[in-house]
Parts: sequence; C-alpha cells; structure tokens
Amino acid sequence: MTEGSYQQRRGQIKTYFDRTAAEAWSKLTSDAKVSRIRETVRAGRDDMRNTLLSWLPADLAGSRLLDAGCGTGMLSVEAARRGAEVCAIDVAPTLIEVARERLPADLGPGSVHFEAGDMLDPAHGRFDHVVAMDSLIHYSPEDVVEVLAGIAERTSGSILFTFAPRTPLLALMHAVGKWFPRSDRSPAIVPVTLERLQALIAAEPRLSGWKPGRTHRVMVGFYTSQALELVPA
Repeated sequence: MTEGSYQQRRGQIKTYFDRTAAEAWSKLTSDAKVSRIRETVRAGRDDMRNTLLSWLPADLAGSRLLDAGCGTGMLSVEAARRGAEVCAIDVAPTLIEVARERLPADLGPGSVHFEAGDMLDPAHGRFDHVVAMDSLIHYSPEDVVEVLAGIAERTSGSILFTFAPRTPLLALMHAVGKWFPRSDRSPAIVPVTLERLQALIAAEPRLSGWKPGRTHRVMVGFYTSQALELVPA
C-alpha cells in the first residue's frame, strides 16, 4: 500500500458515506421501515455483528477496544455494555454525529468515545481488541493487509475484521458497477478469496506474530460478508 492509494480510497469512502449515503445509512441502522432489499442487508449486518461480538470475551472490563469504522455505533455500544473502553472511529463525521445522538445514557461499566478520523492514527493509542466490521471491504486486498499490519502494531489481543468473499455474485456486481457513471457509484466493494487474503497475511513481515483463527461467512439476501479472526501466534 502506498500512502497515496490508501488516502485516496479513504477520501472516496468519506465523501460517499458523509454525503451521498448518510441518510440511508442512518435509516438502515435504525428501526425505521426500509425496503425488502435493505431488510436483508440489515438482517445480514445484525448476524455479522453478533458473530463478531461472540468472538470477543464476555467480560471486557479493563479492556480497550477499537471499533474501526464504527458507523452509527451499534457494535461500540454492545462492547461498552460488557465493560470495554471503546474508541469508536469512523471516516464520516455525519455518521459520528448520529452515533453520538444515539448513545444510551447508561452503558454500565464501559464507555464509548466517538471520533471522526483515521483508524490508523497512532494517537488513538494501544488496544486489547480491534473490530473492523465491513470497513475494509472497499480497499484492495494489499491495502487491507497493510491496514491490518498497522493496527497489529498497537494491539495485544485479537483483530476481528470482515472482507467481501469472492463469490460469483459479488464478482458480477463488481464488474457491472464499473459501467455506471462515476457520479452514481458508491465506492466499489473489492472481493477476495480467503486463500489469497491468508497468503497476503502470511507474507507480511509485520504480521509474523499473528495467525488466522475463526472465520464465518454471512449470506442473507443482498448481504454477503465474511469474518476472519487474527490472534497472536
């Protein structure tokens, strides 16, 4: 990954989620009525979020957790309720404002600090656990691994993230999306096979102290995503 490629892609994602998709994303992550297609996306995301939460310790008291690409903060809130000190970062300031507005008054023993910014900023400090749910799916596999390597340098426990598995349907959607006018496109999802992703992780020297753990794919209607766990070797 070059700094330019990461920042360029990050800028595209910020523009899309902060402007074009902010209202739709806010509605999707609420209890508001949505179309049948978006209902499947909502259900798939609920399933994936529950999967990632199930991979975290039930008791997170005393732990710092980075929610990298927190969106409107649903996972952050659940982690805080387990006792975690959550640093919740998203590229889109508009979504961060929604997350702050929805933050429950009572989080039990935990806390959440929402901030618009870069998940790779070392100023966020060190973490026991990192979760990146559907926040890396718009980057190339090479950039994903570079991001993971950067995060791993400041993480002592687990790194849980999702990627877009390369299925025939996702590959077709990726190809068709290139035909739309640029102004009408969302940032493209970049499908990758688990085998290629694992090979890139194994070849990255900064991840030599980490190994893949559990993996789980969620396919619900128009939502397809796969979780992968990285743990210290």
